[in-house]
Amino acid sequence: MARRDGAVARAKTPSGTVAALILATFLARLAFAAALGLGIDESYMVAAGRKLQISYFDHPPIAWWMAWGMAHLTGSDSAVIVRLPFIALFALTTWLMYRVTSALFDPEAGLWAAMILNVAPVLGITAGTWVLPDGPLFATLLGTVLCLVPALRSEGRAAWGWWLATGGCAGLALCSKYSALLTLSGVAAFLATEPGGRRWLRQPHPYLAGLIALMVFLPVLIWNAGHGWISFLFQGGRAAGSLHPFGPILALAGQSAFLLPWIWAPLAWCGFLALRRGPRDAERWLLVCLAAPPILLFTVAALWGNALFHWAAPGYLMLLPLLGEAIARRRQSSRLVRIWLGATAVFVVLGVIFVGSEVRYNWFPRLPNLDLVDWTSLRTEFAARAFLDRPGLVVATLKWHDAGKVDYALGGRVPVICLGSDPRQYGLVANPNSYAGSDVLIVAPHRSLDQITGQFGPLFDSIEPIAPATVMHAGRPAMELALYLGHRLHKSTGRDANGAPRSSP
Repeated sequence: MARRDGAVARAKTPSGTVAALILATFLARLAFAAALGLGIDESYMVAAGRKLQISYFDHPPIAWWMAWGMAHLTGSDSAVIVRLPFIALFALTTWLMYRVTSALFDPEAGLWAAMILNVAPVLGITAGTWVLPDGPLFATLLGTVLCLVPALRSEGRAAWGWWLATGGCAGLALCSKYSALLTLSGVAAFLATEPGGRRWLRQPHPYLAGLIALMVFLPVLIWNAGHGWISFLFQGGRAAGSLHPFGPILALAGQSAFLLPWIWAPLAWCGFLALRRGPRDAERWLLVCLAAPPILLFTVAALWGNALFHWAAPGYLMLLPLLGEAIARRRQSSRLVRIWLGATAVFVVLGVIFVGSEVRYNWFPRLPNLDLVDWTSLRTEFAARAFLDRPGLVVATLKWHDAGKVDYALGGRVPVICLGSDPRQYGLVANPNSYAGSDVLIVAPHRSLDQITGQFGPLFDSIEPIAPATVMHAGRPAMELALYLGHRLHKSTGRDANGAPRSSP
């Protein structure tokens, strides 16, 4: 009886409650992952990432490696299988959020920060379930902070250990997503502005930590150097565009929607209060320094209209401990706080159930959800039309995201190339020139024969239309894909001013 009472008592502690939260949300994410097909970015990463590399066109390698490793370990690339390591990693992320907040404030604050993490859609649903670089990014950033906090408080040999661990986690964050550099730059800002932190600038510890982070990240730099710094040019070029004076306002509105407005508003308020206190409150100032760079940069970058709303998510991740601490202080005295937390959880659960069931069963055929529908019916149709057994046949698309969808659907049975001007990873792993002389089945949604021949005619002896293919969803036709057969692909000498490939003479 005493042992049983002890187990019940432990379950009622913050750590016990967080453990129960992790288990419940892990199972819920598994069900959600099984209900949805892979999204556009997921299909692309799984399919284009079948060829293992040190790094990749869009992002550093960790998320790509996770999907590749799980597929090879199990022999399956089904949605729930390739998402499983990301779901498991988010369970660790939840625990890390609890530990970071507990270290900065107290376990009660850690519990509420972990709960909010799991109900904020851009943090706890997409990054916590899908094959995206944000999942490993969040885990490694929190791991960095969890090591940094005791590093700042330690002396002697213990300080060395914590600083070295901080550098290792920071390197893993950089290998997850390039934008990790923004959050990590907040560490330097904290050390330069907080009185207790400035003493570390006269010590070798943070510099050695930075060197370790660089060494972990070095293979990605080597890969980029060997590919003309293609990743950095691509990511840097995404910020270029025309002026949008109201862009920052729209960016804040989008960030708010992705977090849920009633979570975003108190997060922003807690950040403002911590900013107003300044460096005299070291714990809160550390979180502000970590949060500010991604939020400010990607909000300001919206002046040029090319900043996606979820790019600022790591900044809001760092504000969660502040909100957790504020809730822990007011939870017992404010009935509104309890209603707010309960209503948010119900809203998110019902939303997830609706999205999962709609994508799975397509209750409302006119409701667009094709981004989360696998095109796996193409494999059956192409097999029935003997495309998959045709010697030397290559499948081509015009856009990178269509290439990912088609390649994932066909399961690697035939080569897939991208003829368009933005092939991304397919430009590195599936060069069309490697298939010169082959017949090419062109999958071109919403393109006419005149458009296809006008853009790609010089690349083939001839192009002919054939019967379109149909993507099926929940037993019903979801979309029609125009198909064209290009006879004898020519080698390309580059691209013209419109981005179309030029045939060699």
